[in-house]
Amino acid sequence: MRFFLALAFSAFLGSFAFAQDPAAAPPPEEPTTEEADPTLAAEVPGASTTEKAVEFIKVLKTGGVVMIPLAALSFVAVLLIFYYMLTIRQGTVVSDKFMNAADALIRKQDYLGLIAVCNRENEAIARVTYKTLDFATKNPTASFEEVREVTEAEGSRQASILSQRITYLADVGSVAPMVGLLGTVLGMIKSFNDLSAASGAVQVQVSQGVSQALITTASGLTIGIPALIFYSIFRGKVQKMISEMEAAMTHLMALLAAQYKRANYRATARSDERPAARRDAKGV
Repeated sequence: MRFFLALAFSAFLGSFAFAQDPAAAPPPEEPTTEEADPTLAAEVPGASTTEKAVEFIKVLKTGGVVMIPLAALSFVAVLLIFYYMLTIRQGTVVSDKFMNAADALIRKQDYLGLIAVCNRENEAIARVTYKTLDFATKNPTASFEEVREVTEAEGSRQASILSQRITYLADVGSVAPMVGLLGTVLGMIKSFNDLSAASGAVQVQVSQGVSQALITTASGLTIGIPALIFYSIFRGKVQKMISEMEAAMTHLMALLAAQYKRANYRATARSDERPAARRDAKGV
């Protein structure tokens, strides 16, 4: 968690580093002894970092209260991006290990063993397979079409869960520019209020409101644009994984259909053998 907090603060610092108020910048000063002598300046390596931190605080104060929700949105965006990088992977949806085990157990008609494997695995395809086999074992008289309906319903639910997870990042990308726009409106209202209330030179007062408007707008866009870009990347990955899950489920359902046909063929053969055996017994 500390790692995520540090990353969020760094991203927030970088998003507003360029949006500095030129009117609030201190006037140029005469070069001091340390600036004239590079050897003395090298002795204070943290001076530039301190100045950047002070300028960053000034930018936050200039942006007003709108910078608080923008900071929260930037933290959430960074946290979601790293969380999706760790969780949206191929192994979380379909893995070769599970598919090989499922293929072998279905061919052996060991459905209870496959249910046990599904309980141990935390994959979307395992959850779909578990729902399918759980319904099939508890309802032995159900037709294959009914089993297929259960599979399709659970597959649609898992695909919806995968798609819904990444929409939070899209929400952040949509809300951040709107919050920045709110700061713009508040800054312009402040500028016009200062302009109407002042009677003398109002350049500094008006520039503060305009600076607040520009900083909040730039901040909202700086948060929203990367969030939407990463959302597009993750959406492509999710769609690809959903397609692979559908292909894997089609393969497993084809195996189940073959087993159903084999079981029906054996049942039909046995029912045909019984009347023949009875006729032979009567003839004897």
